[in-house]
Parts: sequence; C-alpha cells; structure tokens
Amino acid sequence: MTTSYFAPKGGHPGQEQLLTDRAMFTEAYAVIPKGTMRDITTSFLPFWDNTRLWVIARPLTGFAETFSHYIMEVGPGGGSDRAETDPEAEGVLFVVEGSMSLSVGGKTHELTAGGYAFLPPQSCWTLRNHGAEPARFHWVRKAYQAVEGLDHPEVIISSDAEVTPNPMPGTDGKWATTRFVDPNDLRHDMHVTIVTFEPGGVIPFPETHVMEHGLYVLEGKAVYRLNQDWVEVEAGDYMWLRAFCPQACYAGGPGRFRYLLYKDVNRHMPLRLGAGR
Repeated sequence: MTTSYFAPKGGHPGQEQLLTDRAMFTEAYAVIPKGTMRDITTSFLPFWDNTRLWVIARPLTGFAETFSHYIMEVGPGGGSDRAETDPEAEGVLFVVEGSMSLSVGGKTHELTAGGYAFLPPQSCWTLRNHGAEPARFHWVRKAYQAVEGLDHPEVIISSDAEVTPNPMPGTDGKWATTRFVDPNDLRHDMHVTIVTFEPGGVIPFPETHVMEHGLYVLEGKAVYRLNQDWVEVEAGDYMWLRAFCPQACYAGGPGRFRYLLYKDVNRHMPLRLGAGR
C-alpha cells in the first residue's frame, strides 16, 4: 500500500480568503489546523543553518506539560552540528519528506520519508541535508526522567516500513499501532508511535487516561471527539490533548487515517506540581 505523509510548505493565504477556520484552543485540548502553518508562523533555532520550523507544542501553563513538538524544514546544505543544546533532553525524529544524514554514536544514517530515530539524552547528534530538496521532519523533545537502577535507553534507528503494525484486539485490523519501542521497556518514559485506522475504523469509547497526547495527522481524515466536542481533522492538522481529556474518533475514509502520536509513559506521577517533568 502506498504511504504518504503530509508536510507543511508555508506560503501565505491571499487577501480574498475567509478568516473562518477550525483552530481551537481550550483548557482540555487544542486543534492547530494545517492552514495555520504559514511563513509568518515559523521560528528559527541557534546553531541550525538554512532551517526554519513550526513549533506546534511547547511546555506552557494550560497547554503541553511534558514535551515540545517541532516540524522542521531543513533546506539543501542545511542542518546542525550542535542540534540539541539541552543535556537532559531526549528526542524522536520522524521524516515526512526529503532525505537527511543523521550522525550519532560514530555512525551516519540516511533517513528518508518514514524514517524514525530515538535519541537518548547526551547523544551529541548532528544532522545534514545533502539533497537538492528541503527535508521536513518532526522533532519531539522531552526532558528525560531518569530512574535509579534503570540505564538510559540506547539509540534506535528504524522506519515506518520496517515495523509491522500491531492490531488492536477485536478490530479485525481496522485499528493498529506501529510501535518503534518495546512497550515493556521501562527505560523509556515516552512513546512516539503511528496509529492507523482503516476507513470506518473507530475508537469505540471515550478514552480517558493519564497520558498527555500530541497527534499530528499524517494521512487521511476523521471526526475526533475531544472532551464534549466533535472536531473534523485531516492530514496536516495537529491536536494536543490534556491528560484525562476524553477522546474517540471515526475514520471517515475513503483512505486510511494515520497520525503520529506522542504520549508520556512508565513513570510515577509527581506529587508536587512542576516536579519530575
């Protein structure tokens, strides 16, 4: 089956366009539609050449608490020899367009669309785009929560094509999750997976759980239940869900509905606000 991943290109809407859109920011969830990812909303980072990014989640009161999420656009010849400046930060990269060279641990890996990398703290990784076209990828960052007696996890290099999706029980394969990390490996305190719904697939009950979520729609469309609202989403849209926000969805078809999903896992709940995150 052909796989495609939506990637923003920027640009700017014309003066004739209506202001009406699906952007929403609430105490329980946020929806950032693809139409908001324009040239005017980009940011830049120290030590990154020929690079811009869209910040679609960041730690903020009343918003994401455990992570940040960037969509990176690295032009030809661009990249960084000092990519991560926070020694406590772990990261996941997922490529949606183009190609790039990731160097970590003395090895260089060529990542193309669908490529995945998990980078533990203090990996000292570098990245370059040696191609003729821009490389676009997701970069999810989290402050790693070390646990006494558990080693840091190692670097993981993989791809969407290499991992067989794990179907949810009782769904006949209409709802499946691509897991790049063993869910029983307690060294990991975050998972970034790909969730796939075939047309007509559903989350048949309002999930309500402790995990914070960030969801970027890679492909297709669906109607999502967020708290008390039904929201239409499509490829290129982003959703943030606060812990315990009720969530469910119907995949609308005609093709698959797929999203990149962040969640925090495998750690005690901090008993003091602001601690352990």
